[in-house]
Amino acid sequence: MVKSMTGYGRCQEMVDGMNVTVEIKSVNHRYFDFSSRVPRNYGFLDEKLKSFVQSKVSRGKIECYVQVDNLEDDTVVVEVNKSLADGYVKAFNELSETYGVENNLNAGLLARMNDVLVIRKAEADEDKIWNAVKTVAEKAVEKFIDMREIEGEKLRDDIVSRADLILSYVEFVEERSPETVKEYNEKLLARMQELLGDIHVEEARLLTEAAIYADKIAVAEETVRLRSHISQLKDFFNSTEAIGRKMDFLVQEINREANTIGSKANDVEIARRVLEIKSEVEKIREQVQNIE
Repeated sequence: MVKSMTGYGRCQEMVDGMNVTVEIKSVNHRYFDFSSRVPRNYGFLDEKLKSFVQSKVSRGKIECYVQVDNLEDDTVVVEVNKSLADGYVKAFNELSETYGVENNLNAGLLARMNDVLVIRKAEADEDKIWNAVKTVAEKAVEKFIDMREIEGEKLRDDIVSRADLILSYVEFVEERSPETVKEYNEKLLARMQELLGDIHVEEARLLTEAAIYADKIAVAEETVRLRSHISQLKDFFNSTEAIGRKMDFLVQEINREANTIGSKANDVEIARRVLEIKSEVEKIREQVQNIE
């Protein structure tokens, strides 16, 4: 199914005591360009997220935001600096013995001494955190892809309708082109009679001139190729692969054939249709820029 490169998906869930939020959005880009914002202590998630998203998405400038609130009590560890505590105990004992004062040291007082208690973050369980984030990321990416597919269907419908319109102009060109040869022959005969009067004009000579003109303005090869390109453009929509860059190349080929027809055509009506074709090709090109 064709996908747009524009999309958005968000999911928030509680997983293994962690409140996890994953938000992903994207805009057009020629290649896969990924950036993420994760909690400061969870930098290890960056590459894992990139690999995971890249397995689902081929193109686009993608931004991923992750928030992890660990609600479990074991995220903080309080440790005793035993060597420092021993030093304080020894110092209190010396004060008591030296000056004959009561040693009223207790655990509460000792705990209030500078740096006796050390508070630090517990070692992060990277596998546990990643599994929780991945669980939520899978649902966020699923919503993200769903949106891209919906937008992609709208792009498909628009491109197909414009491609059909181009084919109608091509049909006119194919029907009109032989008529221009006939009209040229008639104008040539009238002009020759006007110039030569009663002098007989050889029919073979006129036919030769008409044949040369017909060969000069012939666009049959171009219209056949143009029809083939349009057919291939539509077939791309049945592909399960990323098709944006292939379609972009094909649209350039369609435009090239239209330019050739325009340069050969010596007829106002055909020229008008060529302008219409080029206008529709440009609109298709703009839409193709949005396709993955």
